Amino acid sequence: MDFLRPASWQEALAAKAEHPDAVPLAGGTDLMADLNFDRRRPERLLDLSRIPELRTWHTDTGTVRLGACVPYAAIIDHLGDPLPALVLAARTVGSQQIRNRGSVGGNLGTASPAGVTPPALLAAGARVEAASARGSRLIPVEEFCTGPHRNTLAHDELIRAIHIDAARGPQQFAKAGQRNAMVHAVCTVALALRPDEQAVRTGIGSAAPTPVRAREAEAFLAAELADGRYWDTGRALPPALAARFAELAADACRPVDDVRGSAAYRRHAVRVLARRTLTWSWDAYRHRPAEATEGGRACA
Repeated sequence: MDFLRPASWQEALAAKAEHPDAVPLAGGTDLMADLNFDRRRPERLLDLSRIPELRTWHTDTGTVRLGACVPYAAIIDHLGDPLPALVLAARTVGSQQIRNRGSVGGNLGTASPAGVTPPALLAAGARVEAASARGSRLIPVEEFCTGPHRNTLAHDELIRAIHIDAARGPQQFAKAGQRNAMVHAVCTVALALRPDEQAVRTGIGSAAPTPVRAREAEAFLAAELADGRYWDTGRALPPALAARFAELAADACRPVDDVRGSAAYRRHAVRVLARRTLTWSWDAYRHRPAEATEGGRACA
């Protein structure tokens, strides 16, 4: 096995162009497990750990540009205000040691249906910055995963950064599993309220071949909130409204039976988590401090 270790981003792109089969190695939290269990045996590894720009982030007006190799621990410590749903998701990833090494870029590149960060990125609104020696492009996160462990990257492309909309209102993330961390999710649900445009965004994971948005549920809830003047009055949501939103969220899923749960259980869990994330988000909106928004909590 050849081990390629570029010292700069340009060297990394050149190496990937020359060796398209080289598998990127960042935190290694997924890849090393595959190597240890002999599930993968690539000819070459492309180590990205020496490239400083991949481990930095900065905030522009309304957007966070997150380097592909920024570890979860740094996201948790520094980005709670602009990216509350992503922080909640990051807190459920593995152990502290895993959070010190794992990254959103790696989680996206793996394209696992059970990945916890893609639903939060879907709800927040994100674009994946892919680059090669030929140039760069922004891929909407909705289009990035094309199937289980498959993504839309070209053979010579690497993930450079993720551009994420800063929170415009309350956001939530919830995970169903045997415990809150160190287990694969049975399912996950993320939700973001955008009061400035009276819109709602969702993200659901581990309940379809790829992470999905529940677009019909989003449209239903946005219409109900606007027609009932809930945004203006901040009054409590009727239980029937929350229940219908949850049903539509479950309808957006295409779950399967596996060792972690049946398809029927996953649909039930999505309904429960959708109702919870909506309740928590709306409570945060109703009781928000003046000119401020709040994040929330994660659950097992």
